[in-house]
Amino acid sequence: MRRVAVRSVVLAGLLAVGGAVPAAAAPGWAGPEADVAYHGRVSLAHGQLRIWLVPENEGPSAVPNATLRVRLSADLADRQELWQGCARVGPREVVCETGPLPLHGRGRHIGLVLDLRDRTPEVVVRVDTWWNGGATDRNHANNEHVVLALDTGDAYAF
Repeated sequence: MRRVAVRSVVLAGLLAVGGAVPAAAAPGWAGPEADVAYHGRVSLAHGQLRIWLVPENEGPSAVPNATLRVRLSADLADRQELWQGCARVGPREVVCETGPLPLHGRGRHIGLVLDLRDRTPEVVVRVDTWWNGGATDRNHANNEHVVLALDTGDAYAF
């Protein structure tokens, strides 16, 4: 059942990116407003990138589901074991559903262990919202992050 939900969330994001304008983006849309935020940490060691994050919604409305995107400056290895609710969408991109984001609440914790194609001394990690469930989010400062992770094993918070 979970795979069907992931496919529908990813499909909705693809349609939005592919040029179809969802109703929530249409002029005059009076849909819910939410403030989705991501907080977490990133570490890189020996060609393996670890990302742990928690999506939050600071309101004023609940969000039934959203999709976050993780983009890397380095290629992923061909084979990845991803958390349930996550899917690879490109050579350097992974998307994950957040699950319900209640008003002033948190979504499910998301943990990714991503193997890189080649070992590299650093990776730039970009985290943002790919699809927001049709809600308006006027504050992108807390859901668009860029983190430089050095191959030291140290954790970098965002």
